[in-house]
Amino acid sequence: MSGHSKWATTKHKKAITDSRRAKLFAKLIKNIEVATRMGGADMDGNPTLYDAVQKGRKSSLPNDNIERAIKRGAGLDDSAVQYATIIYEGRGPAGTAILIECLTDNKNRAAADVRVAVTRNGGTMADPGSVAYLFSRKGVITVEKTEGLTEDRVLEVVLDHGADDVEDRGDQFVITTEPSSMVAVRTALQAAGIDYEGADVEFIPSMQVQVDAEAARKVIKLIDALEDSDEVQNVYSNVDISAEVMAELEQD
Repeated sequence: MSGHSKWATTKHKKAITDSRRAKLFAKLIKNIEVATRMGGADMDGNPTLYDAVQKGRKSSLPNDNIERAIKRGAGLDDSAVQYATIIYEGRGPAGTAILIECLTDNKNRAAADVRVAVTRNGGTMADPGSVAYLFSRKGVITVEKTEGLTEDRVLEVVLDHGADDVEDRGDQFVITTEPSSMVAVRTALQAAGIDYEGADVEFIPSMQVQVDAEAARKVIKLIDALEDSDEVQNVYSNVDISAEVMAELEQD
C-alpha cells in the first residue's frame, strides 16, 4: 500500500514472498520504462528516471533488468510497450476512500481487474471526482533512520529547500514536499551525505478515517487484492490504523 501510512511502514518490514517480489519488480520496471519514455534515458537530465532507478536498486532489482527497461523506454528494444496511467476511485469498508493508480497497456483489462478486486473485497467503485478531492499530490521522500541521524538534523537539511514536513516513523523519516520541490529536497539530502530510500510523487489524504481492528482487516484485504493485480501500480487510502489496532493485527 502506498502513501506511507503507518500500516505500510509495518508491512514494509515483513518478508517479501517470491510472488510478491516478482510483482514488485514488474512494477518497478514499468516505472523505469515510462520515466525513460517521458524524459529520456539520461538520468542526470531526467530526475524522474533517476528516482525510479534509485527505487529499483533499493528494492534489489537487478541491474540487467534496469538497463533493459531503460532501453525499452528509449525505443531501443522491439519489445517496448506503450503504457497509459489511469486513476480509479473507490470506497472501502468503514467509509474509507481509495485511489487506485494503474499503469497498463490494456485499459479494458485494467478496469475489469480493478472492479473485480474492489467488489469482491467489500468495496464499491466511485464516480470520478467523488474521492480524488480528498487527496493531494505530494512529493514523498523516505530516509532510513541510521545511528546518529535525528529528526532535527533532517529538518535542518531540508527545510530551506521546500520540505513541508518531516515525520518520524520508527525506522524511517518521511519527508513531504510539493511535487515541484521534491528534486531540490532529495538533492539537499545527498549533498549533506544523507542517503534516501525512495522519492515518489504520491496521493496523500487531507483527512484520515480511523478504523477498528475488524474494519482494518477488511481494508487491508481489499488493498492486498488490488496490489496483487499486474495492472495496479499504486493504491492510496485515507485509512488510519492506530498503534493499538496495529498491535492487534500483528497477532493475526
